[in-house]
Amino acid sequence: MHYTGQVYRPPLEAITPLLEVTYGCSHNKCAFCTMYHQTKFGISPIKDIEDDIIEISTRYKRPIERIYLLNGDPFVLSTNKLLEIADLIHKYIPEVKTITCYASFYNLKNKTKEELKKLREVGYNELWFGVETGFEEVLEWLNKNANLNDYYDGLDKMKYANIDYHAIVMQGIAGKGKSIENAKATAKVINYYPPKGVYIMSTDVQKGSKLYDMRESGEFIETTNRENIKEQIELLKRLDVPGDVLYSSVHMVNLVNVTSHLRNKERMIKELEEALEEIDDDILDRTNMGVAR
Repeated sequence: MHYTGQVYRPPLEAITPLLEVTYGCSHNKCAFCTMYHQTKFGISPIKDIEDDIIEISTRYKRPIERIYLLNGDPFVLSTNKLLEIADLIHKYIPEVKTITCYASFYNLKNKTKEELKKLREVGYNELWFGVETGFEEVLEWLNKNANLNDYYDGLDKMKYANIDYHAIVMQGIAGKGKSIENAKATAKVINYYPPKGVYIMSTDVQKGSKLYDMRESGEFIETTNRENIKEQIELLKRLDVPGDVLYSSVHMVNLVNVTSHLRNKERMIKELEEALEEIDDDILDRTNMGVAR
């Protein structure tokens, strides 16, 4: 298998075969992210991609119904390139039903709704989006190369094409004192075209990021664990989506973990409220669980 630089995939794709079609990230300028700083973006040669598909077809237990494309945002590739990759996958692994990957809303700016429909028909029916926030003033400095209008345009395209997606949300990304406003704005985006799942990540300020420089200069002040939990509670209260949508804050960067389908959101809210009562104040009032970095 050809793997270049850092390899990342969502936790739920732990057993999904990983096929490298790009390496690094085509944007690589998000204010909070350092994941691909050591890897220059590139597109894998089609021969390498085909060889890796053949290897996956022989090494993994069949049937293989799902393939995960690497790396940061493979959906930046042209529609024709993505269709070519899908053709190769179906040639060697015809039972594949879902071709998935990380995607960004700026990846959708160069694709029409009809192109997305074609992609969905060949298996690109479930994508992973770093939504992060729906708070417009935060998106302006977050530098995701997509503004709030781009978000809604992208959601309209995916809804038209009937493409499912998973939404990764960053609690605390708006900074101290803005958690409730951030939760309200983010819920509005998620409610517009509900995803299959909502996954919560606490904002972690990484050295080498623009956000780190903003924190050091005082331009950005981190939220506390207490604020993050309250933000989750507000987000859950505001979410108006089908009951089978999965909600999960089970990640090592989060102090309190809750997971269930949103038909059970009142139970999750209660668990978070109990955490505010039961956890020591000195822990709740730390930033990012008090982890040194």
